[in-house]
Amino acid sequence: MHNSIPSIDFASVLASTVHDMKNSLCMLIQSTELIQQERQQLSETARDELARLSYEANRLNSNLLQLLSLYRFERNQMPVQVDEYYLSDITEEVLLKNQFFTEQQRLTVTVDHEPDLRWFFDYDLIINLINDAVANALRYCKSAILLHIKQQDNKLVIEVHDDGPGFPAFMLSNTDFDMNTPDLANNHTGLGIFFAKLIAAAHFNKGERGTVNLSNGGKLGGGVFCVSLP
Repeated sequence: MHNSIPSIDFASVLASTVHDMKNSLCMLIQSTELIQQERQQLSETARDELARLSYEANRLNSNLLQLLSLYRFERNQMPVQVDEYYLSDITEEVLLKNQFFTEQQRLTVTVDHEPDLRWFFDYDLIINLINDAVANALRYCKSAILLHIKQQDNKLVIEVHDDGPGFPAFMLSNTDFDMNTPDLANNHTGLGIFFAKLIAAAHFNKGERGTVNLSNGGKLGGGVFCVSLP
């Protein structure tokens, strides 16, 4: 008599594993932050390597967070907690998250929005969305990024401009990217954009949902990531 093989809920196993990986990664990030406090004792080469390590660790942490969020959304276990927040709190936290890397790589991140601008959204989801967009811009920019936020047509418009080469054509044309059809030929899973569109669409008001758009040109001549929230 053969023993039956137990069925496996692979999604739940993967989510549990990702959660453990994220905990370990958070410990690694904390260690890099402690080392950053002693950076003056390091050589310039070591500081550069530490900056890259910090950047990649935070980027990986963002990817794992996106995976967990997608799992929770799929299981209807992640309700959107909307409240009113100042955008200055969001931008300050994003700048702090990326400060060491931008300073070490001599990159400039400029923030442009009204000091008292506030809106209704889920703080954790939106800050992760913006931080991921900024991290992507840092990866491809030459020297500068602009975080431009405004209220327009009864919507909150958040734009991340960079002076890099811009988004490739396959990303600009694939406006309805589906996670079932990743573009592996271009080494592009689409997780970040899919996550951004999912988070934006989870914010709705008066029959309208948030949207995400990619374009090239903008204020710095490179890529422009734009999210609009009703």
